[in-house]
Amino acid sequence: MSESTLGRDTPQVTARAKVLGRAQYAGDIKVAGMLHGKVLRSPYPSARIVRIDTSAARALPGVKAVVTGEDTPRTPWGVHHKERHILAKGRVRFAGEEVAAVAAVSEEIARDALDLIEIDYEETPALLTPEAALAAPGLHEGRDNVAHEIRFERGNVDAGFASAHLVHEETYTTHAQYPGYLEPMATVAMVDADGRLQVWTSTQSVFLARARLASALELPVSRVRVIQATVGGGFGGKLVEDANNLIAGLLALKTGKPVRLVNNRLEDFLACCSSLPERITLRLGMDREGMIVAKDVRIVAECGAYSGLSNEVMHVSAMRSDNMHRLRNVRSHATLVYTNNPPHGAFRGFGGTQMLFALNSHIHTMAEQLGLDPVQIHQRNAIGRGETSVHGWKVGSTGLLECIDQCTEAIGWAAKRARPADSGARRRGVGMAAAMHVSGNRTIGNWDGSTVVLRINEDGRALLLSGEADMGQGAMTMLSQVVAHELDIPLAHVHVSTPDTDSAPFCIGSLASRVTMAAGNAAIVAARLARDKLFALATEQLGVAVDTLEMAGGLVRVRENPAQQRTLAELARLHIWRHGGEGILVTGSWDAQTEMHDDQVFGNIAPAYSFAAQAVEVEVDTETGRVTVLDSFVSDDCGKAFNPLAVHGQSNGAAAQAISWTLYEQLQLEEGRLVNGNFADYNMATADALPTLRSGIVESNDPNGPYGAKGASETAILPGAPAIANAVYDAVGVRITDLPITPQKVLAALRALTRPEGATHA
Repeated sequence: MSESTLGRDTPQVTARAKVLGRAQYAGDIKVAGMLHGKVLRSPYPSARIVRIDTSAARALPGVKAVVTGEDTPRTPWGVHHKERHILAKGRVRFAGEEVAAVAAVSEEIARDALDLIEIDYEETPALLTPEAALAAPGLHEGRDNVAHEIRFERGNVDAGFASAHLVHEETYTTHAQYPGYLEPMATVAMVDADGRLQVWTSTQSVFLARARLASALELPVSRVRVIQATVGGGFGGKLVEDANNLIAGLLALKTGKPVRLVNNRLEDFLACCSSLPERITLRLGMDREGMIVAKDVRIVAECGAYSGLSNEVMHVSAMRSDNMHRLRNVRSHATLVYTNNPPHGAFRGFGGTQMLFALNSHIHTMAEQLGLDPVQIHQRNAIGRGETSVHGWKVGSTGLLECIDQCTEAIGWAAKRARPADSGARRRGVGMAAAMHVSGNRTIGNWDGSTVVLRINEDGRALLLSGEADMGQGAMTMLSQVVAHELDIPLAHVHVSTPDTDSAPFCIGSLASRVTMAAGNAAIVAARLARDKLFALATEQLGVAVDTLEMAGGLVRVRENPAQQRTLAELARLHIWRHGGEGILVTGSWDAQTEMHDDQVFGNIAPAYSFAAQAVEVEVDTETGRVTVLDSFVSDDCGKAFNPLAVHGQSNGAAAQAISWTLYEQLQLEEGRLVNGNFADYNMATADALPTLRSGIVESNDPNGPYGAKGASETAILPGAPAIANAVYDAVGVRITDLPITPQKVLAALRALTRPEGATHA
């Protein structure tokens, strides 16, 4: 095939529009008569709403609507627990919760109107820690403060520990991370000429957004149309947990006018769910050779005021990493707790980052106690291709061992671990970690597939309709590559339409690293159906058998006699202009042959599993406590790299986020109120805080993946934190178990080394 870009560095098909400023984000959309929305948020983490007076705001010239909880539908919204209203009714449960909203002819008037709304609150005691919440009455009426609980046991865990040569237990804490995307949440909503609610929004799933809008606003789904605007990053934060498009839709319905609602950065910090904080107590038993013979996990996670997707995030923390190893004895007990802090939820890595920090730190500690290299423990315990894990996951492909070899060789692992320990103020160390993730996930319901519609236009070019979301990760490019490869046409001859619930087939969207697996396979099905139609017509035109034909550079031709040919354009036109003709329009669907887990969370829930490993070198300044990452290499098993340029971009972007979470980022709350909700005060890693990021690709060629591909967006974020923590230990001999790794914690741990008891934890 002459035109295929598969396996070649390929710029994203959306890149030109973005760099020229032509890409249309939700905040860029303008509609005649458009109003501007603004939201009033609670200043208290816990309070009863005694009185709201909106009369002065309503009287302000230019104000077209003022709405409160009393103006919203009775139906609460949420993922599993329907517990939240579009605007607070009767009480507020976190500082930043949406209490009232206005729509006005300008943003300035809308802001002025917010200042005129009078609200009397009766502040009530706030529950700001899981410990306080577990000992107190429920934040939500009719239930306690346990939002979700997971318990399971496989094998005989107690017997496993009894047989172990070494048992180690430690508690680790992880903190929340804001997604940090460039584009804050934004929506334009309007009532169209047919009385339907039409919404342009920054979202990772137009169909999940439509379902939530319809439910919360008490509308039939067919009365709601959602169009995905260009998305300036999502990282899980733009899935189904924010209220931005719900409030915009409510204001549009109340006014009958288009309404634009764009968060400023502080509003986005308050409205977007940050990642789930967890306290993880991990107990592992190993034999003399480092084989894990028993594992016991206890997790207390804090979802904040509303649970959102935190149930699923904690589920991942509680069990996913078990499947990376050949385990037989595993026990887990995880508890999700409500507090009066801002909500937490989905974030890139989706619960894997938390548990893999604990697990990889633990493995490094136990390796030292056994006199082994931690690489050996990872290699000896790694699950293999064709094996079934303790939870019933069937591993069709794995490049974990290759990832470990690649990243450790790239960092100079053996030589750097063998060098003499530094004795000066600045000391260097190396660390590594390994990880796994899913490529798809049959847990939303009994379908984990995708559907695409492919049309061959009269000029021989292709139009693809898909509901899967491109949020910057390259979904449109991947789909274009697949269709171009199958039809052997230039990439520029394929156009992927913007996801639109009115025209696109139903799709789940961008989550669980599923788009390449599900939509890529569906696109192959559709492209081959289109090819069959082209071949069928070409056989009539050329008078040859179908098995003699091939696609070649925009032609259908006879393989042994290339001069016998028809262009795709000729065939597409002829397919219409004949008796009984029609345009070439095909639908391709693909559903993973997986199974939903049972009530004991057992079952093969994903069609493929991705693996990664990372090795880093750090320098620790023992006088200041500062940790600097000098070198990083992350290896990503993506099955097959359609576009190496994009895979490296995803891997290095993930590594940057992991370094930032580990060393720099921390949401600061004072009495439940966020005090660093802006990029000036919220400390994220900038270019000068990062090394030259390096990455490698391992191709394990999954049997279920399109051309062997798996997801390549999330796995690479998982090993960063433990790799850095392990490197800090290697450099200065202190084990930091509480993220982030700050200079203060490092100095405190170094001081503890000099005490008689030799305490080393921080």
